[in-house]
Amino acid sequence: MRTVLVTGPGGAGRTTIAAATALASARGGRRTLLVSADAVPAFPAGAGPTEAAERLDFARIDSAAHFREELIELQSRASGVLDLLGANRLDREELTELPGSAQLAVLHTLRRVAEGDWSEAGYEVLVVDLPPLADALALLALPGQLRRYLRRLLPRERQAARALRPVLAQLAGVPMPAQWLYEAAARKDAELAAVQVLIEDDATTVRLVAEPGQAAGEALGAARTGLALHGLRVDAVVAAKVLPRHSGDPWFADLAAGQEKCLDHWHQEWAPGTPVRETAHLGREPRTLDDLALLAEACAPDDREPGHAGGPWWTEDAGDGVIAWCLPLPGAVKEDLGLVRRGDELLLTAGPFHRTVRLESALRRCTVSGAALTDGVLRVRFTPDPALWPRTQ
Repeated sequence: MRTVLVTGPGGAGRTTIAAATALASARGGRRTLLVSADAVPAFPAGAGPTEAAERLDFARIDSAAHFREELIELQSRASGVLDLLGANRLDREELTELPGSAQLAVLHTLRRVAEGDWSEAGYEVLVVDLPPLADALALLALPGQLRRYLRRLLPRERQAARALRPVLAQLAGVPMPAQWLYEAAARKDAELAAVQVLIEDDATTVRLVAEPGQAAGEALGAARTGLALHGLRVDAVVAAKVLPRHSGDPWFADLAAGQEKCLDHWHQEWAPGTPVRETAHLGREPRTLDDLALLAEACAPDDREPGHAGGPWWTEDAGDGVIAWCLPLPGAVKEDLGLVRRGDELLLTAGPFHRTVRLESALRRCTVSGAALTDGVLRVRFTPDPALWPRTQ
């Protein structure tokens, strides 16, 4: 399934462009689902997939309802522990949504799509209206991060010792983790894995929406590095609310000239790999399907070209037995890069963005002997450790 993740700096009309992208896909003949936490004018208000136009359904994310359902289910699964502690159960009516629940609700919806909850509809294209840019980048990295935390805090191999927990509890003098905790961790890991597969799939791309201007350009430039660090491909930059190029009004013409200068820079910065598309300012807020249709022509999702299988990085022979592990980081600055080897993992930092990568088998038997950023590509040098490689005669 083709998946388009739409995000961008706030105030640029991200939700509108996501809806226009979905409408363009549907009018191109593909069964399409649009998912958003925000209301879309002229679209139905129902929570589940509801028909919005021919071959186009809309599902609105209700983060408050998701939070209540998750907490009620958690109380039910942990009833034994809660009763032992004498805890008072929380009623559904008294639950108030907490910060961070909106991101988890988005992941929950993506998980439902990935696991085929709505497969009977036969969707060919999924368009997801993500939160604003900074929050979206954190959200897309969240499944991998949470799975890593679960593996570190509740390792699967320790589940084999569940029969010994009563004995261990007596010896240690502290209670051992209950079976339901490991089962919950395994269940959540499987759910997060499904979302991670969807995000990292070759048919998934990110679409950036921004109104031409200096602040938006800086935000896009910074996000470009973060997206590359996490192996996410941008299929297009959509310049929203573009003013007509020619006007007799000096004030209006000056605004349009500023936008044109910014667009020229975007074309140079992102081309040729990523097209910059332009959608005109309608002179009003889009309110109808006809308004969205005026924007849809520039928003039709392309079929994605094959990406890097298994990740955006590759290895090169650097000579003298040294292996160079390469990761493209366009826009990265040397002073903002951080690199730490910890066991079988590589901890990467690029400005405000962080990622932990598990090394391949061959690289685990090497030591990091240096790193360099050249032409937007980070090359980490690995030298084989004689103590870990088999000796040859």
